[in-house]
Amino acid sequence: MPPSGRPGNGPEAERPEYAGQYRLESRLGAGGMGVVHLSRSTSGMRLAVKVVHEELAADPEFRARFRQEVGAARRVSGAFTAPVVDADPDAERPWMATLYIPGPTLAQFVKRNGSVAPAQVRYLMAGLAEALRDIHRVDVVHRDLKPSNVLLAADGPKVIDFGISRPSDSDLRTETGKLIGTPPFMAPEQFRNPRSVGPAADVFAMASVLVHAATGRSPFTSDSPYIVAYQVVHEEPQLEGIPSDLRPLIERCLAKDPDDRPTPDALMAELREISASYDTQTFSSFDLEGLMADRPASTHRHPLQDRVPDGSAASGSQDVATTGTGLRRGKRWRVPAAAAVTALAAVGAFTALARFGPSGQADTGGSGGHRGGTSAAVFTPWSAAPLGDGRTGGMAACTYGAQALYCTRQGVEAARLDPADGTLRWAVATSGDHGGDIAPSRPVLYGGVLHVTTGDRTRLEALDPATGDKRWSLELSSYKGDFQDTGRTVLLGGRNDGVLTAVDGVTGKERWQRSLSGHTHPRFFGYADSGPLYAVESTGDGRHTLVSVVDPADGTVRRQRQFEGQLAPVGGTGTVLFLTSMDDYSRTDGVVRMDTADWSVRRFRLTGPLDAAQAVVRNDTVYVLAYGGALLAVDTSRPDRSAQQAQLWRLETAVSWGSLPVAAGDRLYFSSADGRVLAVDAERGAFLGQTEPRLDTVKGNTEAPPSPVVADSKVFATAPDGTVFAVDAKDPSRW
Repeated sequence: MPPSGRPGNGPEAERPEYAGQYRLESRLGAGGMGVVHLSRSTSGMRLAVKVVHEELAADPEFRARFRQEVGAARRVSGAFTAPVVDADPDAERPWMATLYIPGPTLAQFVKRNGSVAPAQVRYLMAGLAEALRDIHRVDVVHRDLKPSNVLLAADGPKVIDFGISRPSDSDLRTETGKLIGTPPFMAPEQFRNPRSVGPAADVFAMASVLVHAATGRSPFTSDSPYIVAYQVVHEEPQLEGIPSDLRPLIERCLAKDPDDRPTPDALMAELREISASYDTQTFSSFDLEGLMADRPASTHRHPLQDRVPDGSAASGSQDVATTGTGLRRGKRWRVPAAAAVTALAAVGAFTALARFGPSGQADTGGSGGHRGGTSAAVFTPWSAAPLGDGRTGGMAACTYGAQALYCTRQGVEAARLDPADGTLRWAVATSGDHGGDIAPSRPVLYGGVLHVTTGDRTRLEALDPATGDKRWSLELSSYKGDFQDTGRTVLLGGRNDGVLTAVDGVTGKERWQRSLSGHTHPRFFGYADSGPLYAVESTGDGRHTLVSVVDPADGTVRRQRQFEGQLAPVGGTGTVLFLTSMDDYSRTDGVVRMDTADWSVRRFRLTGPLDAAQAVVRNDTVYVLAYGGALLAVDTSRPDRSAQQAQLWRLETAVSWGSLPVAAGDRLYFSSADGRVLAVDAERGAFLGQTEPRLDTVKGNTEAPPSPVVADSKVFATAPDGTVFAVDAKDPSRW
């Protein structure tokens, strides 16, 4: 692969400025299908965005296959796969964004270090079996599992690259006589009858990958792919060097007949039986960052880089260390429909901005937690599908206010639901010329108007919450998707001269235009309905972060200070701003408490970095939920606390991909990718209850779930099967 800085006019030199709403910061790599760029979400999460080559974008057959790749990857959700954050296969230049996962591939690791230790082979097998279970349970077959498609992340192996995977209900079929895959890691049926390949082929490939990990070679080896194909179909595998307790399992996985191979579930059960001999140490023990430190940037393979043949396999702060770890409107519906909303959270650059109330909890327009207001009538939990099922519209997100629930999803610009039973009161459909695969932003309710965006995010519209009638609209296309909505103020960027435009969120009138000193593409946060705005922007290398206190009335920068490290704001109270700090791989490694009155800073370090972490503030405590399910609480109120006292508790929730938590009363609520809502005691870190999964019609989540809405002693949420539902917040144990 050519180096990142290669000049020229070829595909490797392509670098559009944006993919959808994501600003492309730098190039991670390139291949035959496209170029992979580094980008960031609004929350600062590091993403990898694959943008298809221009000439391939003009090929309808390629577009269909890329759309299939996106669909397959979106259907998969699990701790051992790389999640899709957003995608638009129908864009002029199709693109897909996934969570950026630092770490080498298994192929790179073995090439550099030799075979993997037996204890780690067992750990790798357990992780790959669980990954295949997650892939197969949503009716997807990977079909190209090989060492270069297994990432060794700090928290375990990740299966990547669904470029030739196929859902079982796909209309695209392998052409007759055309083999797709990598011969040393293909199953016999992929050579005999490629059109009938099923999940068992992935089990065969997994066993071949494990042999490669344990011995440094494939179980079938030759310089000729034709001889390898013959060996795979007719000869026995070479298994010398395989750990003795795993060899029987690997032999069964390499059976010539697909029916003789165990399923991933069966493998996991057998692995549990011999778990006493496991060393569950993760791949972080291999010093993965050190392994890649002296390699050229172009060889740091990322989940979205194209497949390549494996060949031979191939400012003064106090530190406290914690120990614990615009738009045309379509028709309006006036009758309830039988279908649904699921959960949005398309994490995108410059989408609707969170507002924080005085207590630091997310302001949903309602009364908050289980100790909030009570209803005169007895509340009965409900579940409804008023907007269509999960297959017809994808995921949705909701906001509560003015005694109503407001939701939006792909194809539905906005809808009002009765919070008592989910009845649809009105809905506005997105017109055809403002559609697309991207879900609209979460609605923002402020000052008697409801802000919504079109599906292509080219226009912001303010609606009457009571009727859905349009009050005003704002064209966004000239700002390249660079907009942020704080409710009271809409901030528009994207201009080459760096000038920022502020629009009144109630009237739609321009307030001011100004270039903020030191800032190019800042992210803004605000507290409740008054007070200053905070502009936060990290340098491209992540070494410094500029924080500015901005007057929302005229854009004047009142105070400004630069701090060390890459910081992302997560909430605040009064003049105190809470942020998370990130390492070079955008993993959360600490919590920062900053007083903007005197710029005093205290840092609370975590003992280990957390991937794709999201945080919320309640009083002086910051709660962090990471990809993989770790949920922890860090108390920032007392600088004299010891390291152990700063981290109040840590809970492993086993939720692979959770929403931003909501802090309400003395509880935390968050949604999971399978449609559950979970409740945790914020004081003790104790699990209180959860709802049932909701995956009836869509077997898997396509995007990160949105946060539930907590208001009027109720919890409102959406799920992948299309339902919107409500449960009583008082007693989660009865959910």
